[in-house]
Amino acid sequence: MKEKIRCSWAGDLPIYIDYHDNEWGRPVHDDNRLFEMLILEGMQAGLSWITVLKKRDAFRAAFDGFDPKKVALYTDGKIQELMTDEGIIRNRLKINAAVINAKAFLKVQQKYGSLIPLYGVM
Repeated sequence: MKEKIRCSWAGDLPIYIDYHDNEWGRPVHDDNRLFEMLILEGMQAGLSWITVLKKRDAFRAAFDGFDPKKVALYTDGKIQELMTDEGIIRNRLKINAAVINAKAFLKVQQKYGSLIPLYGVM
């Protein structure tokens, strides 16, 4: 059986190997998955991707399954609650950006129906 060839960055961590083999470099055809990646990429700024991957499940729970309609409605109280969640990256600017991005995401969806056609041209 031929051994799978992986990029060196995947290393030997199972979480990285799974990400490499099943997600990295693959097209996304679902708006909510695109929104999830937008939020996670924003959280990653200045940090390693492995840090975000290890916290992904906690982010999914904290950010209502990455539902942009719910995230767009987050109040200052909800943001403060997220700031106390030790499972996620607790950076107020990044959390605020997630809320702002959810609102922008919904505007683009409203105008174009989906982000997929826009994503596909990249």
